[in-house]
Amino acid sequence: MRKTEVIKVALVGNPNTGKSLLFNQLTGLNQKVGNYPGVTVEKKKGTAKLDDQHTASVVDLPGTYSINPTSLDENIVLQTFLNSEHAEYPDVAVVVADVENLKRNLFVFSQIKDLRIPAILVINMADRMERKGISIDIELLKKELNSEVILVSARKNIGIDALKKAIINYKEVNTSSIANISERIDNEFFKELSENFSEFPLYKAWLVVTQHHNCTSIGTSIKERITKLGYDESRLKKLQNKETILRYQYINDILKKTYHVDVSKDKSLRFKLDRILTHKIFGYIIFATILLLVFQSIFDWASVPMDFIDATFADFSQWTKDQLPKGPLTNLLAEGIIPGIGGIVIFIPQIAILFFLISILEETGYMSRVVFLMDKIMRRFGMSGKSVIPLISGTACAIPAIMAARNIEGWKERLVTILVIPFTTCSARLPVYAIIIALIIPNQRILGIFSLQGLTMMGFYLLGFMAAIISGFLLHNTLKVKGNSFFVIEMPNYKLPSLKNVFYTVLEKTKSFVFGAGKIILAISIVLWFLASNGPESFHKAEETVIENNPHLSTENIDKKIASYKLEQSYIGIAGRSIEPVIKPLGYDWKIGIALISSFAAREVFVSTLATIYSVGGDADTSTIKDRLNREVNIDTGGKRFNLPVGMSLLVFYAFAMQCMSTLAVVKKETNSWKWPVLQLIGMTVLAYVASFLTYTFLN
Repeated sequence: MRKTEVIKVALVGNPNTGKSLLFNQLTGLNQKVGNYPGVTVEKKKGTAKLDDQHTASVVDLPGTYSINPTSLDENIVLQTFLNSEHAEYPDVAVVVADVENLKRNLFVFSQIKDLRIPAILVINMADRMERKGISIDIELLKKELNSEVILVSARKNIGIDALKKAIINYKEVNTSSIANISERIDNEFFKELSENFSEFPLYKAWLVVTQHHNCTSIGTSIKERITKLGYDESRLKKLQNKETILRYQYINDILKKTYHVDVSKDKSLRFKLDRILTHKIFGYIIFATILLLVFQSIFDWASVPMDFIDATFADFSQWTKDQLPKGPLTNLLAEGIIPGIGGIVIFIPQIAILFFLISILEETGYMSRVVFLMDKIMRRFGMSGKSVIPLISGTACAIPAIMAARNIEGWKERLVTILVIPFTTCSARLPVYAIIIALIIPNQRILGIFSLQGLTMMGFYLLGFMAAIISGFLLHNTLKVKGNSFFVIEMPNYKLPSLKNVFYTVLEKTKSFVFGAGKIILAISIVLWFLASNGPESFHKAEETVIENNPHLSTENIDKKIASYKLEQSYIGIAGRSIEPVIKPLGYDWKIGIALISSFAAREVFVSTLATIYSVGGDADTSTIKDRLNREVNIDTGGKRFNLPVGMSLLVFYAFAMQCMSTLAVVKKETNSWKWPVLQLIGMTVLAYVASFLTYTFLN
C-alpha cells in the first residue's frame, strides 16, 4: 500500500480576507486548537485530504498586513517563516487575498515570495466580482507574479479542488524572487548583506537583521554577528520605508495590466449602511437593541432544551440509585458525578446560542463597525478602539480575549485592557446568571415583547462592561506606565454569514467550554462528594444523635433530618460553617460559601457544586437542580434561601469577582509578572464583597 504524503501548509493573509472560511472548507471537522510553541496565542490546525496519496497539515496563521510585525500576534507569522529548522516549517504558503483589496493583500504575498518559499496566491470572494464590476486577467497575473494564482470562493466552495491540486504540486511552484526589490532598495548594502549572511536567501537575511529583536528562533551566535557588524538603526528604518514604497510601486504596475474595476456596476449598500450603523446617535441605539435581542434569545430559545436536560440528569441520577447496588460507588455516581456534570451540560443551549449570535455579528462585518463606533468612548477611558475586540471576545472567555490584546501596540493601553477584561461577562458566568435569574426574576413580559429575565441578563452584561471601562479610566490615571498607541481598523465589506463557518465556530467554542470546564467540574464534584459524604465521629453518629434528639418525628422526616445533619457534620460542612461568619453579611449560608470557594477554580463550578451538595444532603427524589435551589430554606427566617436580596447579592458578586485561576495564569504570562494578577485578584475580590454587601443591605 502506498504511503500517504503529508504536506505542511501555512495559511496566511490580511485580516478579513476569508482565510478562516477557506481553512474550514479545507479541513472540515478535522481541526484542533492549541497554542504556538512558547506563546499563548491560539492557533488553528487541521488536516485536509487532497487526494488518495496526499494530505495537508494546515495551520491558520494570525491575520497580518506585513511580515514586519507591529503586534505580538503578527510576530507569529514572522517566526513561522524564519525558523526553517522547526518541525512545523511549511512546505508551501497559501496566501489568501480579497478580490476587492488585491493591492493591499499582495504586499505580504510579495514578501513571502521573496523568502523563496513555494507560495500560492489564492484570490478569494470570486463570487462578488460580477456584482462589483471587477475583472482579472488571471493568466497575465500568473506571468507577472511568476507564481501560481487561483481564483476561489470559499463561501460557495468554488476553486477548492484547483487549490488542492496546486498544493499537491507545490514543488513545481516557482520560488524565484520578484521585481529584484532588494537590489532596487540599495544594491551595495544588500551585496554586503549577502556576503555576511550567505547561509540565508537575501530577503531572509534582511529580515534576520531588521527583526532579530522580535524573533526568538534566531540563534545567539547570529544575533552576536548582527551586533558586531553594527548596523545603523536609522539607516535600516529608511531602507524599510523605501522597501514599502517600491513594493507598492511594483504591485501598482502589475494591477494596472491585470485588474480592472467598473465603478458603475458596484451596487454596494456599504456606505449607506455605514452611515446608519456608525451614526453618533443611532449607531449606539442599534447596538443596544442588538444586544437586547441577543440576551432575549438566550432565555427564550434555550428554555425548552435546558428543562429537558435538567430533568434528564435528575432522572438519570435517580435511575442510577435504583438500578445499581447500594454503596459508595453508586453514591459517588448518583450524588457526585452525575449532578456535577449535569450542572454544566444544562447550559450548553445558552452558551451555543450566545456563540452562534456573536459569530453571526462577526461574519456579517458588523463587529468592526462596533469597534469603530466605540473608539472615541474607549479613548476617554484610557483604552483604544482595539480594546473593544478583546472586551467583546471576553463574553466568550477571558483567556483568548487577553491573548487578543496582543494586537494593541501601546504597552500601557494593552496592560489596562488585560487588567479589565475579566469584568466582561464571560460564558463561565452565564450558568450562574441563568440559574439565579430564573430563581429570583419572574418570567414576565414587558410590553408583551421583552422578557424581564432577558432584560436582567442584559443589565448584568452592561454592568460588567461599565465596570471594565470605569476601571480602565482609574487604571489609566493611576498606573505609572509609559505608552501610547494609534488606532487603525479595516472596515470589511458586509456579507451574508457563512453557515458552515458559523457552525464550526459554535462547535469549537462550545466544545472548548464544555470539555475545559468539564475536567475541572468532574474533579471538583468527586472531591466535594467525598468531603460531603465523610466526616469526623459526629458525622458517623448522625443517625443516633438525630433519633435521640427528635423521638417524635415520622420516619420520612427523620431520614431528611439525618441527611441534613450528616451534611453539616461532614468535612465540607465544617469548612463551610467556619467561613459562614465572613459571608453571612452578604446573605449567604455555609452551603453557598462552599460553592463560592470551589468556584474560585472556575466560576461555572458554582452551580454544579450546589447541585452536588444538595444532592448529597437532600432526600432521594428526582428533583431538578432548579427545584433543589428553589426549595432551599433559610433556617433563620423560614423563607426561601434564594430570595431577591440574596440572589441579587450573588449576581453582583459574580459580576465583579475574579474567579478563574486559568485567567490569572494567562495574565501572569502576558505581563511577565505576578504583580498584576495578584493585584487583579485582590482588587476584584474586595470590590465584589463590598458591592454584594451593599446590594444585600439595600434590598433586605
